[in-house]
Amino acid sequence: MSNSSNKRKSSTAVVGQWDLSAGDEGFDAVKAQKREKAKNIVKNIFVYVFLTACAVLAFLPFYWMLMSSVKTEMEFRESVPTFFPHAFQWKNYWMIFHQTLPGVTGGASFTQILINTLVVGVLSTVLGLVVIVITAYAFARMKFTGKNILFAIMLATMMIPGELFTVSNYITVAKAHMNDSFAVLILPFLVSVYYVYLLRNNFMQIPNSLYQAAKIDGLSDLGYLIKVMVPLTAPTLISITLLKFIGTWNSYIWPRLVNTQSWQMITNWVTGGFVDRVQPDGFSLYGGDYGSNPLDTLKMAAVCMVSLPLLILFIFARRYIMRGVSKSGTKG
Repeated sequence: MSNSSNKRKSSTAVVGQWDLSAGDEGFDAVKAQKREKAKNIVKNIFVYVFLTACAVLAFLPFYWMLMSSVKTEMEFRESVPTFFPHAFQWKNYWMIFHQTLPGVTGGASFTQILINTLVVGVLSTVLGLVVIVITAYAFARMKFTGKNILFAIMLATMMIPGELFTVSNYITVAKAHMNDSFAVLILPFLVSVYYVYLLRNNFMQIPNSLYQAAKIDGLSDLGYLIKVMVPLTAPTLISITLLKFIGTWNSYIWPRLVNTQSWQMITNWVTGGFVDRVQPDGFSLYGGDYGSNPLDTLKMAAVCMVSLPLLILFIFARRYIMRGVSKSGTKG
């Protein structure tokens, strides 16, 4: 009995040893590692080539806009487009600052409209941020009757098309005689439900124990908001500030609807006609040959100047935007 069991064990060991040795002979770990490494290299090359091609395609319109802004009008209107200027026409940018557009923007210059946009952008962003912070804090920490119902109603307004708000807001400001002012560009858009929602979610992630400790130390609700909650939610606040400023800077329909042309925004001015009009100092790009015909190169130069501040803001603050939006969507 013991001999048969010993034979079975020895045969099993031999078979297992033979299988293991056969497996070692049939499988080369070094070759498999090399194949896997080569596969990863090929995959990474494909991914980077694809991303590079997408980046080039995305950057191509900006490159065309930049190159067109320093071309002469004759070169820009050639039947065969050139991707690099024959001669740089830097005077296009000088012409923008010295040109007024009577009949198109009420005689307002680029500098005047730029100042209008900066004033509206800064005031709208600062005042809007104050309102958004206080509203988000109320919905996140304060207790009052009907809070959840009111917040649900606010969220439901996000499903209403923006055109309906434009019509109702226009009727309101027209009856209040608020046209041709900075107030009509700022007040109707101080509150953004989406930004309130983002900041409220961020506020709710802060432990309630901090609020209780602040109360024990005698800190008021306003002091707790300014000294504790605002610093802890800085990434979200930065992203909201930047996005709101960009939205105000790019506003087009509302300023054109409620204000006359001298009170409009920079995007309204850029869409106007740029002509080779003789300036008060006698300067003209092409000797007035184009007369009242619009110059597309000047439009491209104006668009470059309008887009530059937003591009700089996005480059230096893109990580705060992504961090703030992603953090506000999580809990715990």
